[in-house]
Amino acid sequence: MTEYREIITKSVVAKGRKYVQSNHTIHPPHKPSSILGCWIINHKYSAKKSGKSVEVSGSFDVNLWYSHHHNTKTSVLLESVSYNDVIKLKYRDDDYHNDSEIFARVIQQPNCIEASIPDDSHHIVVQVERETLAECVGETKVCVVFHKDGLEDDWGELDDELEEINTHVFDNKYARD
Repeated sequence: MTEYREIITKSVVAKGRKYVQSNHTIHPPHKPSSILGCWIINHKYSAKKSGKSVEVSGSFDVNLWYSHHHNTKTSVLLESVSYNDVIKLKYRDDDYHNDSEIFARVIQQPNCIEASIPDDSHHIVVQVERETLAECVGETKVCVVFHKDGLEDDWGELDDELEEINTHVFDNKYARD
């Protein structure tokens, strides 16, 4: 006799993803002549649910190596940048409960795409990209078939096939000294 059962389990009930390109203006103490290098380090973030979206708050450090005084001197500048991204969630399951478990994962760490000095200016513009994925876990129901009298299929044929497998094929063949 076949019956149905509803199982309550935890599952990902909503997901969202956001790709961001942002520009950050950095004001060095000396007028820059050229950019020698730019890299992003120390990325930290946290996430919290806000309605039908996830708010990701984070920060990272921009390390900028540049020349100044008509390319006769160099300096490294460290500037901390904060951000807040709102990721909209797409719900796949309308019959969920308690979706308060939030998981945020960085797909693309903040990365410098370009660092440039606008025409004869005293500042540097750094273009940064990053991408984040957010998931909400909630309780949901799964409907399964339940066989009260056991399985309806015949498992006898499978037992015969398992007995025919030669398990001695690998004996001593791959033994290492």
